[in-house]
Amino acid sequence: MKMTEENNDENVTITMEDVQNLIKKKDQIEEQIKAYYDVLKDQCVGMEGPLVDAEGFPRADVNVHQIRTARHSIHCRQNDHKAIMVEIEEALHRLHALERAKRGRDQAGSQTESTMEQELPLPSPFARVDAVSQGSPACQAGLRVGDEIISFGSVNTENFQNLQNIASVVQHSVGKLLSVTVIRTGQKTQMGLTPQQWSGRGFLGCNIVPIQR
Repeated sequence: MKMTEENNDENVTITMEDVQNLIKKKDQIEEQIKAYYDVLKDQCVGMEGPLVDAEGFPRADVNVHQIRTARHSIHCRQNDHKAIMVEIEEALHRLHALERAKRGRDQAGSQTESTMEQELPLPSPFARVDAVSQGSPACQAGLRVGDEIISFGSVNTENFQNLQNIASVVQHSVGKLLSVTVIRTGQKTQMGLTPQQWSGRGFLGCNIVPIQR
């Protein structure tokens, strides 16, 4: 996933791979810090505590140079760790912001397409539903009385001749899902209808009449 954010007229690119690489660096720094703490642990000392004896001489019971190097390295790595955590936080923030912006653009594009589709003239209906029986396949599919059909399976406004066209599609589609598109209150509505045996007559449970053109 690769996204670009504009910042001070320059393109700043951030990807999920970049974030993952930063996390790997963080893990490496944490491993280094642990290793240096292990050095101190082996010497039985911590980050604080004197490395000289009561007389001011380097302690003879520990490796003073090794301890000083470990302590210094831990301080440096801790600063590196703070810096890398800031980088990770900023990278994630930019990545999430870009994802939100992309979703917004996609949603705007989808709304534009939907608006354009709604503005297109609807096909002329060739049939109308004038009865729907309760509990029938047509009722379960969502067909309503008054729906004007513009497509029923393979039958559409262009190839419809008579109701026998629909009857033929139904007979060859028993138990199979058919796509049916109707005009309802001026809007195009699509649904799935499966012709099948039920407690009433026929495979649909609705009455369809042709519309004279």
